[in-house]
Amino acid sequence: MGVDKAALAWGGATMLERVLAELARSFDDLVVVAGPCQGAAASSLCGVTARLVWDSQAFEGPVTALRLGLATVHAEVAFACACDLPFVNATLAFALCEMATDHDAAIPLVHGRLQGLHAAYRKSCLPALESMIGCGARKLQDLAPLLDARIVTEDELRSHDPELLSFLNVNTPEDYAQALGLAKKPVR
Repeated sequence: MGVDKAALAWGGATMLERVLAELARSFDDLVVVAGPCQGAAASSLCGVTARLVWDSQAFEGPVTALRLGLATVHAEVAFACACDLPFVNATLAFALCEMATDHDAAIPLVHGRLQGLHAAYRKSCLPALESMIGCGARKLQDLAPLLDARIVTEDELRSHDPELLSFLNVNTPEDYAQALGLAKKPVR
């Protein structure tokens, strides 16, 4: 992207503020894991009560960030997502947490790809995450086989998010332009 995605403008706020405001509708305990270079965007949390924790080194990756966030959150089950999901849906996030009740995690499978940064995890995942970190594994996709993970299908997700917009992330300037265009369309 070339810039801090958390700081991208979104509806009079930042992308991070948008995600936090939405998730605050369903969750009381919000934790933001930020890299050392993300101080500006992460320090402004739009009046939402959230705890901010920092990676010890820049660019440690999602496995380390998930471990840190999961170790910090008070709840036994937590929804974890990236800051670049402008259409994240708090109702769907809460439903994923409920789906993880009898599993280590509830991980959506969208367009044939596991969505590890739009999933619910129990604290029981911490040993697997720590093992991955100890082995130098950095890909969150490698976590699911180590867990009793419930893989959530698109059909199950559509009852909360018919168009699966929650999973649209902003990785490029083109993605950002597309998301801004979609945000201007009337809701059906």
